Amino acid sequence: MPDTPHRFATRCVHAGQEPEPVTGAVSAPIFQTSTYVLEAPGQDKGYEYARLHNPTREAAEANIADLENGGHGIAFSSGLASLDCLAKTVAAGGHVVSESNVYGGTYKLFAELLPRAGIQCTVVDCQDLAAVRRAMLPETKLLHIETPTNPMLRVADVAALAAVAHENGAILCVDNTFASPVNQNPLDLGADVVMHSATKYLNGHSDVLAGVLVANDDALAEELRVMRKSTGPVPGPMDCWLVLRGAKTLHVRMQRHNENGQRVAEFLETAAGVRAVHYPGLPSHPQHELAARQMRGFSGMVSVRLDGDAAARLVQRLRLFKLATSLGGVESMISVPVVMTHDAIPEELRLRDGITDDLVRLSVGIEDARDLIADLRQALGA
Repeated sequence: MPDTPHRFATRCVHAGQEPEPVTGAVSAPIFQTSTYVLEAPGQDKGYEYARLHNPTREAAEANIADLENGGHGIAFSSGLASLDCLAKTVAAGGHVVSESNVYGGTYKLFAELLPRAGIQCTVVDCQDLAAVRRAMLPETKLLHIETPTNPMLRVADVAALAAVAHENGAILCVDNTFASPVNQNPLDLGADVVMHSATKYLNGHSDVLAGVLVANDDALAEELRVMRKSTGPVPGPMDCWLVLRGAKTLHVRMQRHNENGQRVAEFLETAAGVRAVHYPGLPSHPQHELAARQMRGFSGMVSVRLDGDAAARLVQRLRLFKLATSLGGVESMISVPVVMTHDAIPEELRLRDGITDDLVRLSVGIEDARDLIADLRQALGA
């Protein structure tokens, strides 16, 4: 690619890719191989074994790293696998501070599984900088946040939290899954690592499981690659190709997700039977001004609190919104976090963070917003 900087949409289509040199194929080939022939013992062509290297994987890694303005992309078999490898860079006896309102699998990894390896974790509301400072210990090596959070769409100040982490000799990792690189670039705000469940918006078509970490520090990136090599959570070449395929349309998909999310949130804010709407794009959101400063759009993730037992009834009456655990696909989905994505979180913490029986989480897709609003209207009014 030329040295002239390109704008984001162009980078989505071209970053990390050149026409395949043998045939000139525009689409990156799927290198479906586990083994490479060596030229001599200890001498290869840059590829020795698929757990170490794969050209399709490297193309996807380079693409996502470019979109996050990072120097290194390291792909994994899932988002949780990427966090597991990152957490393992914290030695036994170390300490992690994590946002409390995170995906249930992330909470279980940090709060229940890491302590078995001698890594302790403290969860805290990262909107409260004073609380984060109190949670930091001399042995704290990692501060992990989601912003916006899953499912309450809380927004944390990335730059301020990066300063807190660095003051204490720790690194800041930001799960950017809900925002996507279209709407937010945490490395530009001072974060050290960006994490994505590439299963979600990056892929965007509900047909892959993958994760990725992006970092600028050469030594940290190399440590993460060694950790991945030694523990084995690599994504297959087909999965990487699907992520790369999805990234080509990320900018146009996210424009529609942003528009539809805003319109659906505005409709729900005035709909009968709705008690509260959590969406950073609404002026009523407590961190709307912060979100507007550090984000360029607010995605299609909307959480809604309903009257009484309306949540259980709503998910059964919707026609376009599909009841599903995942998010970020072109099709609209709905979930009930308390019994689906966040059932692993202790009830006391769930209640403290507002994850109650009356809460539903919408992943607003790229359909016509008028049809989505009509679907919600009929389900709420039934």
